[in-house]
Amino acid sequence: MSQVFEGYEVQYCDLSANLTRICTSATVLDGELKKQKLSEIKAGLDDADALIRKMDLEARSLENSIKAILLAKVREYKNDLNNLKSEVKRIASTNANQAARDELMDSGTADAMMVSADQRGRLLMSTERLNQSTDRVKESRKVMLETEELGVSILQDLHQQRQSLLHAHKTLHGVDDNISMSKKILTTMSRRTSRNKWIIGSIIAALVLAILFILYFKLTH
Repeated sequence: MSQVFEGYEVQYCDLSANLTRICTSATVLDGELKKQKLSEIKAGLDDADALIRKMDLEARSLENSIKAILLAKVREYKNDLNNLKSEVKRIASTNANQAARDELMDSGTADAMMVSADQRGRLLMSTERLNQSTDRVKESRKVMLETEELGVSILQDLHQQRQSLLHAHKTLHGVDDNISMSKKILTTMSRRTSRNKWIIGSIIAALVLAILFILYFKLTH
């Protein structure tokens, strides 16, 4: 897996978990404190958007075998970010209606208990989202480790293939040397054969001349 993608992924997971915690704390605040928290959350959402875009670009620049896995993770992170944005909108809407809720709380003890129950419900919901984000971070780290192990295995296979190619190259080099030596031997043998043919031919010619000379000598005497 790309180390650049892993770096963006770790940053996003940490940022997502932090934003979820801030959302949880913002649900029980009101007034200026809640506005400050919302501003902090919106800035964090912009950073999360930027990290997801970086992860998407990095994933698309890799090989197809790894690209598909990483793009699936990017889609999951986009869904997570959309859920966070929806939660922030809900909290902001709740903040806009804070004055109306305060009036309702002043109307009686029963209304106050209902508002408190609503806040507890939102707090439980936010806590559940935080747990889900933590589980996603753990799962992402697990997938990252498995992908890293796969990469190490591929590198080992490539190393073994390289060693095999080097061994084959050495073997071919040895065969080439043997062929060169065989050519030299055959060339030497060919030269010796040609020389022997000339020697035999010279001997035969000398014998023929000697025979002719003897016959001529006998016929003339």
